[in-house]
Amino acid sequence: MTEYRDEDYRTWVDEALDSLPPELAGRVENVWIEVTDEEPPRPSVLGLYRGVPATRRTSGYVLTLPDRITIYRSPLERLYGRDRELLAARVRHVVLHELAHHFGISDDRLREIGAY
Repeated sequence: MTEYRDEDYRTWVDEALDSLPPELAGRVENVWIEVTDEEPPRPSVLGLYRGVPATRRTSGYVLTLPDRITIYRSPLERLYGRDRELLAARVRHVVLHELAHHFGISDDRLREIGAY
């Protein structure tokens, strides 16, 4: 399997963020995206959003630690690492999927609209 560098993942995450329409990109607030070598909580998990979705934030949402999006490198590389372009596309998909949770969109809704 090919060894991918941290810079590869940073580039793919940045490309995913850059692909957001400006009206959405401007609404991504207080979010930290990390790529980790840790194993996910379940084998099928490629990314994880933890935080308060934008749709649930109230005026009391101040001085709060950033929401966290974790991208799990190991399962991504196990599943897609033989093909660099496919891996890049899957990282982008996972980033956008987790950002959807930041905007309050559930997995069920993502399935409904065919974006899962």
